[in-house]
Amino acid sequence: MLLNAGDTVAGELAARYGFAPVHDAPAGGHYLAFEDGRLVLQQAGDKARVCVDFVEGAAAHRRKFGGGRGQPVAKAVGLKGGANPGVLDATAGQGRDAFVLASLGCTVTLIERSPVAAALLEDGLRRAALDAGTAEIAGRMTLVHADSLQWLIDADAKSFDVVFLDPMFPEPDKRAKSKKEMAMFQALIGGDPDADALLAPARRIARQRVVVKRPRLAPWLAGLKPNFDYLGDSTRFDAYLPLG
Repeated sequence: MLLNAGDTVAGELAARYGFAPVHDAPAGGHYLAFEDGRLVLQQAGDKARVCVDFVEGAAAHRRKFGGGRGQPVAKAVGLKGGANPGVLDATAGQGRDAFVLASLGCTVTLIERSPVAAALLEDGLRRAALDAGTAEIAGRMTLVHADSLQWLIDADAKSFDVVFLDPMFPEPDKRAKSKKEMAMFQALIGGDPDADALLAPARRIARQRVVVKRPRLAPWLAGLKPNFDYLGDSTRFDAYLPLG
């Protein structure tokens, strides 16, 4: 459901993603609301909000001070010299890594199966496109609301330079609770039970590599050892060469 759907933008999002417009906040559970010109996810009785914001906050800080092409995600995708590979982010979530890659020059297609996450992403990209500091970056990002596994299966072979996978991975309770907003997002969106199945079709459509983002100590996706990896402080980027 979507509160305050009378706004033109909110009404379009409600229609596109099938959200029922409501005039009053529900007594319990999660819901979407359009507040201060942006779409937010919230839980009844809780002040926490989830909003995709590429213009300000953490995204802006990372864009300006995140280390550029020296970041592990940039190295893993293959951003060296003047290379700007075309990237498919098949598990877009809140689009954070996709935005980083687009800010460094990549053209990024984002696939997101959850209608809630896709709506939050679309609204974040809409606002980024209206800001002079992020409009060019947003122009390199294309959102597709679709089931990632089926989309990968149907895609043409060798159709992207790099496929990026960041399936939802269950974190220890103490870490999930450290970020209330992220915990709320994960609770609503759920996990990726078919995560292991994404790897093989992703390797079929990648021309250069598939990059899988994992917690540093997590097992390999599908139990398959990567061809090489890049380590961050708390994450690991496993890289797999294409098939065929």
